[in-house]
Amino acid sequence: MQAARGASLSPSEPNPQSPSPDDLKQARSRRNRCLALFWTLAVVLIALDQWVKELAIAKLTGEGRVELVGDWFGLQLVRNPGAAFSMGTSFTELLAVVAAIATIVVVWLSFKVRSTFWAVGLSFLLAGVVGNLIDRLTREPGFGRGHVIDMFAFPNFPIFNVADICINVAAGVIIVQAVRGIRLDGTREENDD
Repeated sequence: MQAARGASLSPSEPNPQSPSPDDLKQARSRRNRCLALFWTLAVVLIALDQWVKELAIAKLTGEGRVELVGDWFGLQLVRNPGAAFSMGTSFTELLAVVAAIATIVVVWLSFKVRSTFWAVGLSFLLAGVVGNLIDRLTREPGFGRGHVIDMFAFPNFPIFNVADICINVAAGVIIVQAVRGIRLDGTREENDD
């Protein structure tokens, strides 16, 4: 009877496909570095998002648009009950549930990451989702219905916040990694063609 593909034919012969102890150690080290990067960056970005929102509330409440670069860029406090671009304003509770599920999925995926670029992308995604979820859970008009604080204003463009920037950076990283064919574990997808 033949051995299974890649299996050793005799007990004394090492299996060429099984990783060596050094390979396992390197893989664990790479995973730990990626996890540390993921969590550190995510926590810093969430803190930045919340700090900027508190600053906007403190400095922009009762103000109109504050011009910083002529008509091109300014600050304006907006409480947004909807999603990006103020869509779905009547679905605030559903958006909170979707954000909570997305948070769980991103955290679960983070434990599979062995690629620095993926760790960065997922940390930005987590920061963006959690930053806006915190608003939905803690801000007026109440738990699960809270309005997201937005403040960055360009002409003819929806007002946005740091969390929204994080989500867009994450989308860019994910697209680049998908186009490059890089998996979460850092390996490259093989073309069957």
